[in-house]
Amino acid sequence: MTASSLKPSRSLFRLPGFLSVMDRYIIGELILPFLFGVGAFSSLGVSVGALFELIRRVTESGLPLSIALQVLSLRFPEFIAYAFPMSTLLATLMTYSRLSSDSELIALKASGVSVVRLMVPALIVCLAVTGLTFAFNELIVPAANYRATITLARALDEEDPPFQENNILFQEFQSVKQEDGDRRDELTRLFYAREFDGQQMKALTILDFTQEGLSQIVSAKAAQWNTAQKTWDFSEGTIYVVSPDGAFRNIVKFDNQQLQLPRTPLDLASRRRDYNEMNIAQSMDYLQVLQQSGDTDKIRKLKVRIQQKYALPFVCVSFGLVGAALGASLERAGKATGFAISIVIIFSYYLLAVVSGSIAQVGTIPPVVGAWLPNIFGLVAAIWLIRRSSR
Repeated sequence: MTASSLKPSRSLFRLPGFLSVMDRYIIGELILPFLFGVGAFSSLGVSVGALFELIRRVTESGLPLSIALQVLSLRFPEFIAYAFPMSTLLATLMTYSRLSSDSELIALKASGVSVVRLMVPALIVCLAVTGLTFAFNELIVPAANYRATITLARALDEEDPPFQENNILFQEFQSVKQEDGDRRDELTRLFYAREFDGQQMKALTILDFTQEGLSQIVSAKAAQWNTAQKTWDFSEGTIYVVSPDGAFRNIVKFDNQQLQLPRTPLDLASRRRDYNEMNIAQSMDYLQVLQQSGDTDKIRKLKVRIQQKYALPFVCVSFGLVGAALGASLERAGKATGFAISIVIIFSYYLLAVVSGSIAQVGTIPPVVGAWLPNIFGLVAAIWLIRRSSR
């Protein structure tokens, strides 16, 4: 058997003509196991992650079956996106192990095709699935998850108001140069409102540190954001001007007063989507709001999630190359063996992803390292397996 005798007749899909016969043949062999994996893994994921909970809601909370089915359909895109990397691993592992057990890889190697060259079709499929995964996670999954959350909450009368009702706290920081030349973030303003009804902040207290020492305290009954003039309109309040030594220098009472303060407290009080309900652009917008608040824990967590949104699609490349290299070295591995190996690799990857992500969220390692570390390990493992198969 030679490389020229391979024909892509078994493929049900037409592939680009610029690919070689060998490439089209192997890619054609990869497609059906990949589709099988998408169906199997997404069905398993939605059953564990959504179906059982919805059944409980139907039986215990009286959720209408039609709403449950609607929510289930809206949750499917998320699990399909999760299934893409896993299906890539399964497809490459099963396809290359079958080619090895049927001695087709031996024939190709005897024709002068290197192991690295044999990995090219797998890499092409991996890159295509990476783009597909990224598109799903950005264009479909966040909107579908958000719609599922709103639909379920409305059906159960558990929908939260579209804003934070109590205890709105905003801390504004400014980078200040120290005597040693280093820069450090220092608190310049603290904004607190006890209540928010969607339009007005109520029972406000603002501490202003923009000058040396505490320079101003504002206490007001209510405040509302003025969209036209981009200021806050305060009502029924008092301004306390404080000297650097702590003595009151002046006290001014007012019925109505406009103050030039950031809009950020209103942004913080507005209801935000969950991390899985935002795409990268929405997450970056929210990050800008959080950075003005100075909440380092939330900022770090969001930075890790943003990097994970970039890293997740590229795990398809790591999984695909690992599966291809490992499958090429398994001469008599059946489908059950390939599926079992895939489960072990997937579990190991996601365990490492959870651990590294958690370490990054506490600040031990940078967010980019915590998000991309599992992918790096996967690529290193793939390179090692390919070099081992080339010997």
